[in-house]
This record gives sequence, C-alpha cells and structure tokens, in this order.
Amino acid sequence: MNKKQKEVIKAGLAVGFIIALFILSSYIANLYIDELKDFAFSNYKTGVLVYIFIFTLSIVIAPISSLPLIPLASNVWGWQLAAIYSVVGWTIGDIIAFLLSRKYGKPLIKKLISLKEVERAEKFIPEHHIFISVVLLRMTLPSDGLSYALGLFSNIKFKTYVLATIIGSLPFAFVFAYLGTLSVKWQILGLTVSFILVGIILYTGYRIKKKAIDKNKK
Repeated sequence: MNKKQKEVIKAGLAVGFIIALFILSSYIANLYIDELKDFAFSNYKTGVLVYIFIFTLSIVIAPISSLPLIPLASNVWGWQLAAIYSVVGWTIGDIIAFLLSRKYGKPLIKKLISLKEVERAEKFIPEHHIFISVVLLRMTLPSDGLSYALGLFSNIKFKTYVLATIIGSLPFAFVFAYLGTLSVKWQILGLTVSFILVGIILYTGYRIKKKAIDKNKK
C-alpha cells in the first residue's frame, strides 16, 4: 500500500467517523430535546458564547471537529440560528489563525496544528482569482489548515480574506444545520453526497493548480 492509498483510507475513516458523530449528536438531540431546550434557553447567552467559542477553537487548534455539534444547536435554537452561530465561531477562528500565521509564521503554527495539514491545504491555493478561490475553498474546507495556509503562502489582503471567508462559510453552515434536523436516512444520504462533492471539488482544484505549476516550469 503506497502513501496516497494510506491517505485516502485515513481520510475516508475520518469522514466516516464525523458522519457517525453527526448522526449520534442528532439522535441525542431528539431524545433529550425538551431537557436541552430548557437548559439552553435558561442559559441562552452563556450557551451561545460557549458554542461560538468551541467553533472558534476548532479552527485555531485543529484537528478538533465542531461539525457534530451542529445537530444539537439546530434542534435547540433552530437550524437558521445554528448556522449563523457556527459561521460566527468559524469566522473568528479563521481570523485568529490567519493573523497568527501571517505575523508569527511556522514557529508558532507548529505548536497549534500539524504543519502537514497546513502544507496539504496550501496545495489547493491558486495564484490567481484568489477571492473566488477562497470562497470555494471555504465551502469545502471550513477548517483544517486552510486559514494558516492562506496566512503563510498567499498575499491575500485581510479585508478580502474576511469577506471571502464569511461568504464561503455560509452555504456550508446552512446545509449542515438543516441536515441536523432531518431523519437519519436523509442525514446519511446528505452527508455522503456532500463529502463526495467536496472530494470532487478539491481534486479538481488540486489538478488545476498542479497543471498551472507544471506549465510555469516549462
């Protein structure tokens, strides 16, 4: 088994684990929905702040995945608010990661996240059309090392980065927040299709960048 095959298997297992946690979270939310709502609305501000903090942390200190928490939030606050709070948390985390990366570089980053994750994300960052590229990447890579990679390897301006991050995170957040309210059957189908599309988009982007690099070398 070569290195690429091992990476594919590892990625597949990770996706399967996240799907399982997402479905389990949705099941627990439905099982204890009344208790969760009572607790959440009696501690509304604290609950929202903790939720946003966890999502922020999931970006700054990878590989913590915040995705399985979305069904809980969707069933407690409604999927629209759950999506908005998720985007707020992700955006704050993305901004922190970007600024840390741009100011302090690899010496600090390697203490927070695997440099392999950052270098892997860098493979998908194009040299041109950076705004639309970041928007598309956010739809497929809301976390991992993307924010750090953009801070390290791109010359994107801060305001452009923030706007592209928010726009790109919105579809991802709303889709998964809505999935968190559906039955297990539709969740499995929706999550599977979503991850397959993500894989296709990322592979296509990687091939486009690789061809551009190869062409420049000639």
